[in-house]
Amino acid sequence: MNTNEPTLDELIWQAVASIPVGKVATYGSIAKLCGYPNHARYVGRALKQLPKDSTLPWHRVINSQGKISFPVDSDKYLLQKHLLEAENVIFTNQKIRLKDYM
Repeated sequence: MNTNEPTLDELIWQAVASIPVGKVATYGSIAKLCGYPNHARYVGRALKQLPKDSTLPWHRVINSQGKISFPVDSDKYLLQKHLLEAENVIFTNQKIRLKDYM
């Protein structure tokens, strides 16, 4: 195994880091960008394992329906929604219009 090749987690982190302020990506689009189009759930697991003090903009990754994947009104849901709204991302009925923000 070539140790110079980035791991899938590293590819995911690089892709997430490249999402501009005020934009979002889906778990599936991140997986596809990394060359693993069927690994959307893996992207979610990789982001879930980030350290609490991470500066990676994990909040810009949402599901393919344009929704936050955390349970509505949970602390994580409210935090992610707050961070996105602070970047002028608009929610309508708990959804983001993907074509406006991707």
